Amino acid sequence: MTPAEKALQALDDSTRQYRHTEAAHEKSRGASIAHVVTALRAGARPTDVVNRSPFSPAYVRKLAREHGIEPATSKKEADT
Repeated sequence: MTPAEKALQALDDSTRQYRHTEAAHEKSRGASIAHVVTALRAGARPTDVVNRSPFSPAYVRKLAREHGIEPATSKKEADT
């Protein structure tokens, strides 16, 4: 087997592994999104949701907007 054939075989192997794990990753990602939305709807603080999720604060805010979840008001705003 030539070096190019070995390299292509290795590429075939890693591509197969990538495609195999990609489906599991997407399934986990979907579950995480659903749980983020559920936690926000249940009244969890966005900071706590971000700290426990694999997502950035900006992405959690985006998910909240996409699912019609209003931004949390600060305690100071709520007291006025």
